[in-house]
Amino acid sequence: MLFLILVIIYIFGSTQDPFCRLQGQPSQPMFSQNGDIVIGGIFSMHYNLILRKPTFNVIPEPLKCKGFVNNSLIICFQFAQAMVFAIEEINNSTDLLPEISLGYKIFDGCSFPLLAIKGAMELINGPEDEMTFNESCSKSFFAPGLIGQSDSTSTIGMAATLGPFHIPVVSHFATCACLSSRKEFPSFFRTIPSDYYQSKALAQLVKHFGWTWVGTVRSDNDYGNNGMATFIQAAQLEGVCIEYTEAIYRTNPRERFLRTVEVIKQSTSKVIVAFVSVVDMEFLINELLLQNVTGFQWVSSEALFSGKNLATEANFKIVGGAIGVAIVNALMPGLKDFLLNIHPANDPGNIGLNTIWENTFNCSLSSQDNSSSIKKCTGSENLEEIRNDYTDVTDLGVTNNVYKAVYAIAHSLHNLITCQNKAQFENHKVLHYLKSVNFTTRSGDIVYFDSNGDPVAKYNLVNWQLTKEGVTQFVIIGVYDASLPEGHNTIHLTVPKSVCSELCPPGTRKAVQKGRPLCCFDCIQCAEGEITNKTGKSNKQRDLCILKEIEFLSCDEIMGVVLVIFSLLGTCATVATASVFFHFRQTPIVKANNSELSFLLLFSLSLCFLCSLTFIGEPSNWSCMLRHTAFGITFVLCISCVLGKTIVVLMAFRSTLPGSNVMKWFGPHQQRFTVFAFTLIQAIICLLWLILSPPFPYQNTTHYVEKIILECALGSTVAFYAVLGYIGFLSAISFVLAFLARNLPDNFNEAKYITFSMLIFRAVWITFIPAYVSSPGKYTVAVEIFAILVSSFALLFCIFAPKCYIILLKPENNTKKKLIGKSTIK
Repeated sequence: MLFLILVIIYIFGSTQDPFCRLQGQPSQPMFSQNGDIVIGGIFSMHYNLILRKPTFNVIPEPLKCKGFVNNSLIICFQFAQAMVFAIEEINNSTDLLPEISLGYKIFDGCSFPLLAIKGAMELINGPEDEMTFNESCSKSFFAPGLIGQSDSTSTIGMAATLGPFHIPVVSHFATCACLSSRKEFPSFFRTIPSDYYQSKALAQLVKHFGWTWVGTVRSDNDYGNNGMATFIQAAQLEGVCIEYTEAIYRTNPRERFLRTVEVIKQSTSKVIVAFVSVVDMEFLINELLLQNVTGFQWVSSEALFSGKNLATEANFKIVGGAIGVAIVNALMPGLKDFLLNIHPANDPGNIGLNTIWENTFNCSLSSQDNSSSIKKCTGSENLEEIRNDYTDVTDLGVTNNVYKAVYAIAHSLHNLITCQNKAQFENHKVLHYLKSVNFTTRSGDIVYFDSNGDPVAKYNLVNWQLTKEGVTQFVIIGVYDASLPEGHNTIHLTVPKSVCSELCPPGTRKAVQKGRPLCCFDCIQCAEGEITNKTGKSNKQRDLCILKEIEFLSCDEIMGVVLVIFSLLGTCATVATASVFFHFRQTPIVKANNSELSFLLLFSLSLCFLCSLTFIGEPSNWSCMLRHTAFGITFVLCISCVLGKTIVVLMAFRSTLPGSNVMKWFGPHQQRFTVFAFTLIQAIICLLWLILSPPFPYQNTTHYVEKIILECALGSTVAFYAVLGYIGFLSAISFVLAFLARNLPDNFNEAKYITFSMLIFRAVWITFIPAYVSSPGKYTVAVEIFAILVSSFALLFCIFAPKCYIILLKPENNTKKKLIGKSTIK
């Protein structure tokens, strides 16, 4: 904004020509033609000014430009002629702007921003010597739209100056991403993509070839600085590191270029990303040639591939093999004939035609030039014999952008005039219609602008190659189209590497070098059992990842099948025993052994056998919580029944003594309450376990390197041992009481069998603890299931097998007389 204010003050703060101190006279357009509506154009057809020391002359000498022959800016004359070509096409058309003739005024910006702004102001105001009161007020002396400029810096000045006046500026070659800001440049449009997309394309190109360590060179202007800033940001997101970044400009002293060359020579990266204008690149290549700096891979923006004068056999030694983006080529039917058929004699007032002719044929058209070193032009010279950037129409990508820019303004004027019935129009209305313009050119290009005034971004990816005949050419190796989904851009090329450190070989990992960028690292061997970015185990060489074996006790393996079979056999045996007892429930031996507690004990034993099945299979949240709590509660129920039967034996013996009435204190109701109370205590312990810290499935990767063990973590170890301890406590009481009652009369000899069952039960669970702790993997679960089954079988066989033997095989002994008789004999 400060730049705009200064320019306006500078331009309008003097009664003289605004650039009087610089030039002294109004500028003369290089090309001009009158019309009902005049479209302005500004192109840099020279690259420098001839500045003189200030004098005290009343009328300073006019400004002159230099730098044309053998310089790529000669192509700007082709741009100017393309604008003239498009306007003449429109004037000859009956569909676009009928009955209205377009004129043009094209100024030379001379690669100088202030001169470009001066030309723009003259185009919208008209020079002072033309603003007379004798002319009709209806005559249009201002341009409703401007074409230009070719560089971003000059275009920024023009767009910022003309923006407040709502005068559109359509550029064909200004690519700075900053110009997409509608807040700063509300009236700017362009037919070339923004550098934002170009920078992204270069970053993805560098990533595609695996270059993570690059140097950068940029032009020290808006084009280079903004473009490189966007590239660095995009490159860092792609994991690319920047070793150095150098800025150059054509007016820098030679020492500045020498410093840049020295930085390149001392660098370790072998890839250079360049965001440099053609003129600046020419200076740098010349210095690199002088010092024979070769062997670098260049990745460049479109500027390098638009300057054909750089594509020489000598320069190929420096930048040969360069890859980058280029403007998509186009066909422009009729343009070649138009370019070659111009002649100064046909339009002697056009300075531009004279300049092209004199510089192309190295002669003079002026009768006042008597210099012996320059020959007179004869007028018979033929442009068809000339081969330079002006006559070359093999690559018309940027030239076509000029063509499309002219047609865009013409279409907006057509829509405006048609809408307003050919009434007078205002510039801001032209701007309004330019925003919504949408048309297709004769070559099939669809032209429209997005909300930022930008076209759809599309580039060719090109490679600078040298043919066997020594001719340099830009070969298309792919396409970058921002409108396509990610992954649809194609690139095919074999190129060298450029990395700070080589990729780590298999079996090693990266270790960042202290004080250096992330792309610089050492490779150290992976730790045992590790491999980079993989889950599993490594082989002995640590260069291959092998998936770890998943281990848990499954019913598909032999051990699991065997345990399931024994669990089901125990359940069946328990059910069969219960069936025998139920069938013979009226016999003396069943009645004498407390049939109610016997059935409850058989029920709890069947649950004990079945709960072992919950330990088999892949652990889950529900199975982990169920297996331990079911085990604890069912075993307490079982031991409680055994303890109740033992107490009944003792009480029954005491009741046979004279005067004893103890059985009334431990009748059936008290027995049921005792079993319920003992079981309730265990249920409360399990409930607290589940609430506070329940068991959960866990992947054990520490026990084995090559295996992942799926197991149930206990959650609360205290709760687990509380469950086991309570079972042990009840079994200990049962064992002691049964042992004391083992010598009671034979008709109450069930205490002997309870003693043996409790002895086996305690022996199993005492040996279980060390076996459980020391068993690896799935064998830990197998040990726990084994303990459950063995202790359950011990209770079943020791307590019920002798009774079933008498009931089924010795029925003659299953009488009250026999039981009492045995007691009598003793």
